[in-house]
This record gives sequence, structure tokens and C-alpha cells, in this order.
Amino acid sequence: MNAPKLAIGDGAMGFWTALEEVYSTTRQQRCWQHKTMNVLNCFPELSQPKAKAAIHNIWQGETKEDAEKASDLFIKTYEAKYPKTVLCLQKD
Repeated sequence: MNAPKLAIGDGAMGFWTALEEVYSTTRQQRCWQHKTMNVLNCFPELSQPKAKAAIHNIWQGETKEDAEKASDLFIKTYEAKYPKTVLCLQKD
């Protein structure tokens, strides 16, 4: 079997470790569904809808530049009050 070009997964470390061993040339991407849930768990419930929209603006950006701008805006908006959320977003 040829190595896949891209693998998308959640935060399960075993998956990423096995991928490195078997298909070391495969690019890796964190699943945005799982990432979004992890980041939102760092917010109080009342702040989650607005934060969710901001996260969606990142991964739904039409270009890499749009996604980077949305990410910068998320960081600027939330870093002072919710630093753990920003770290969670940047982690993967």
C-alpha cells in the first residue's frame, strides 16, 4: 500500500506514533472537530458560541492568509482573559 498523502486524526498519541513509524512521509493534520471541542471546553458556557464562530473562521478561511488572520484575531481577542484556550488552539 502506498503511503497516504495526509492523515487526519484526533489527539490519540498512539495513532500519530504509529503513523510516524509506518508512513513517515505522510503529512499530519489535527481534526478540527476535535480541536474545536477541546478549545471550547476551556471557555465558560456563555462565551462558547462566539468563540466557536471565531474558531470556524480559522479553518473555514478561503486561503491560508485568511486562516492566519482569523487565528491572529482569535489570539488577540481571547489571550488576555482565557490564555489556556489560546494555548489549546496553538498546541496541535
